[in-house]
Amino acid sequence: MTRLPKLVVFDLDYTLWPFWVDTHVDPPFHKGSDGAVRDRRGQTVRLYPEVRDVLERLQGLEVPVAAASRTGEIEGANQLLELFDLDRYFVHREIYPGSKVTHFERLQQKTGVVFSQMIFFDDEKRNILDVSKLGTEWSYLHSCPEWNESSNPKSGTGDICKGPSWALRSSPVDEPHLKHKTERKS
Repeated sequence: MTRLPKLVVFDLDYTLWPFWVDTHVDPPFHKGSDGAVRDRRGQTVRLYPEVRDVLERLQGLEVPVAAASRTGEIEGANQLLELFDLDRYFVHREIYPGSKVTHFERLQQKTGVVFSQMIFFDDEKRNILDVSKLGTEWSYLHSCPEWNESSNPKSGTGDICKGPSWALRSSPVDEPHLKHKTERKS
């Protein structure tokens, strides 16, 4: 049996939802009588379709989940987690501007989980490169139109995101510029 991570950390923007909470939508958010989450202008905001299933699966495997986001729209990001009822999955949230290294150092202090036993999902290379230097495993989500967790969550390596022409794989990082793998589908 493959070892499970001790902590799974997700970015928010373009990782759980297909927008930047500080620029593409207009907080505050609310839930309509139809159950849809909308911004101040009435625009419906959505999660990537597989997010709930992935979080449920991790919860079923008793793998703790945390959020690490650099957004300046702290209140809006937290509000979306609550309105989408995702807050129940996250044991810790580090949501504020600045380097994700700080986010991870705080998560390590709060949880006691060493960096090498964490896996990180993010869509920005700069965050991946910064955090990989700590020794985390990671998955680079290449601004995918569809976030599709099709791998066995017991595996540290597997298909993480499938878009129309890309499959992305996670990998332990020794040399970040060499280790993140994107494979072009034919």
